[in-house]
Amino acid sequence: MEGLGEPHVKHLEGKLWELRLTGRDGIARALYVTAMGELAARMRTSQSTIARLESGQTLPSTKTLLRYAEATGSRFHVRLSAA
Repeated sequence: MEGLGEPHVKHLEGKLWELRLTGRDGIARALYVTAMGELAARMRTSQSTIARLESGQTLPSTKTLLRYAEATGSRFHVRLSAA
């Protein structure tokens, strides 16, 4: 995920975590997610898959991003712009 800022992860309370990323457009975004194990269960995948996804170690498929968005209560949006 070249061009994305390093994610900032902060434990809020209980099972709630905040994940902040800065996109290529310079806009910071925050996702509020539950513990990694619960997120993995919601996505029907492993915790190691979630860790790779959130660390930027893998380039996820559109299907994976759609499942991630659904599991975190987010919307998946793709935007193309002229170079």
